[in-house]
Amino acid sequence: VELVESGGGSVEAGGSLRLSCAAEGYDYSRGCMGWIRQAPGKEREGVATIGSDGRTLYQNPAKGRFTISLDNAKKTMYLHMNTLKPEDTALYYCAAVQRWHGPFCGSAYEYWGQGTQVTVSS
Repeated sequence: VELVESGGGSVEAGGSLRLSCAAEGYDYSRGCMGWIRQAPGKEREGVATIGSDGRTLYQNPAKGRFTISLDNAKKTMYLHMNTLKPEDTALYYCAAVQRWHGPFCGSAYEYWGQGTQVTVSS
């Protein structure tokens, strides 16, 4: 399985970005995927997860502002980020696990991408 993120960049506070994660070799019918971020000097933190059944789970930083989604036909996962804040600045990773049911996979990832940088200026 290969995960490749894209869509990061620099935006002003209040702006929006859409991150993409293209997954080659991943079976979208049986698994769970998610977004994780790491800010400079801080530990990694989960952002959101989505199961193959479409159920989603959001961590506090993402609730109400971010939306995670899957496009099985395009073999791509997305993270739509709105109302971005400077504290959202981080390296955003996508990750995945196969043979998993539901969205509660935040501690079970088998595969990771290299990350895409998001920088939000005030």
